[in-house]
Amino acid sequence: MSAQPIEHTPPTTYAITSDNRLAVQVVIDGFALPAPTLVARPDAVHITLADVDDLAQWLYALGGEVRRGIEISGASLWTLHTETPVRLDGSTVAIRVHAPVVSGEDILAEIHGAVTK
Repeated sequence: MSAQPIEHTPPTTYAITSDNRLAVQVVIDGFALPAPTLVARPDAVHITLADVDDLAQWLYALGGEVRRGIEISGASLWTLHTETPVRLDGSTVAIRVHAPVVSGEDILAEIHGAVTK
């Protein structure tokens, strides 16, 4: 009698997306982070905030770098590139936290310090 190895099927896009959503929801709940809109994708989870000051809470909790988009019609999109803490299997999930910023709006120094471009 011989044993045959069991080949695991690769996870589906839906399974990866669902796993990412759950991992980020755990982080949101654990750190009590603002997340009015959450959109999970296989490559990253996107959080859209209503106020740029909320970006500071995410930056403080998870670190990362902020990238400022081009200004169009008097506003730009600022995005924090961060990730979940390392999970038990050694993986992380990419998180993109977006906040619109109106031209001339005051920005916290902590956020300005994390801007890379």
